Amino acid sequence: MPQNASTPGARSSFETTRWTQLILVIICMVMIANLQYGWTLFVHPMAAANKWVIADIQVAFSIFVALETWLTPLQGWLADNIGPKFVVAAGGICVALGWIINSWATSLGMLYFGAVLSGAGAGAVYATSVGSAVKWFPDKRGLAVGLTAAGFGAGAALTVIPIRAVIASHGYAAAFFWFGLIQGAVCFILAWFLRNPEAGEVPKPTEVKVIQSATSYTAGQMLQTPVFWVLYIMFILVAASGLMAAAQVALVARDYNVANTVIFLGGTTLTVALLLDNVANGAARPLFGWISDHIGRENTMALAFGLGGISCWLLGSAGTSPWSFVLFAALIFLTWGEIFSLFPSTCTDSFGPKNATTNLSFLYTAKGVAAFLVPIANVIKAATGGWHMVFVITAIMNFITVGLALFVLKPLRSKQVAGSERRLAAAAE
Repeated sequence: MPQNASTPGARSSFETTRWTQLILVIICMVMIANLQYGWTLFVHPMAAANKWVIADIQVAFSIFVALETWLTPLQGWLADNIGPKFVVAAGGICVALGWIINSWATSLGMLYFGAVLSGAGAGAVYATSVGSAVKWFPDKRGLAVGLTAAGFGAGAALTVIPIRAVIASHGYAAAFFWFGLIQGAVCFILAWFLRNPEAGEVPKPTEVKVIQSATSYTAGQMLQTPVFWVLYIMFILVAASGLMAAAQVALVARDYNVANTVIFLGGTTLTVALLLDNVANGAARPLFGWISDHIGRENTMALAFGLGGISCWLLGSAGTSPWSFVLFAALIFLTWGEIFSLFPSTCTDSFGPKNATTNLSFLYTAKGVAAFLVPIANVIKAATGGWHMVFVITAIMNFITVGLALFVLKPLRSKQVAGSERRLAAAAE
């Protein structure tokens, strides 16, 4: 058994161990980032090469996001009960196979099958990695989850230029094949070094600043609480607004006639925007996670989502020049990416760490629901003749979530945590 974490020697040991575990899951998250954030680079080349309709291609993106999220309750349960290594290893295999199949796809059906595999693989890696972070860092939960999620949000920034270069020189199929193979292999190898913390390897609850539940809920118990469903609705609203931007950013740039304008060191508006978007998306996660560790989850949500609503409105109203497009698109990603640190932290604070990966996975399915709202952006754009109304609607979705965070979620969570403490006190008497 490990020494108690309150002793100096044990503290040094568990600090080394838990930061090593965090670094491993961050690398795994970097390896799956392109599956979502690099997708926009493949859409036009696939459409041109196969004469496919863009809206039909984007169905594959929706399938990917749905499978990435809706399978995670099972994957999370496996990670909680048999450990993370087997789940992440299987995820790595699916990630590689998914993009390799995309490279071979000669029909939309085959492309959709690739999306099923890559979505299942990405979900296994993502859910397990976030679950590991919330378990190893109860005292720095927002920051740790933020750093982990940053690997997913910013990881694609490392490969935007290489992927575009491979697509330009060897075609989109080669980019799918080689990046899929390498990314899946890295996840598979690192998986065998992952494990859940044992007793005494994490700080005691008295060392934690943010109020957390004294009770660990099962998934069934969690699903019966109003707190979970408020979080779920909020997640759908904000995730949908951000996914619309992630899936459509290249299309918006082209419709604004700025995509291929050279603006910095030979880089086009779209290339610079994609790089900054990924960096901003990644930076948002530890930044707002760290803030939430100090000022509370709901207050941080109100700050971030309020700024997100303003950013959406700015891109739709004033983002038609190259640099304004780059700036306002980056602001959207900066104020959207933090949902992947704030919501997991809030969920585990509310429902305890024992079944954290499973519980987080149920909440994460909200992203899958949100994914099917993404094609609506194209419908609205076609009906109105432009992107302005799309961004007005996404701004409103963010502002609604601000109100829910402050005036619904905050009092509900306070009541639930206080109730769990009273029940524990009564049971101890």
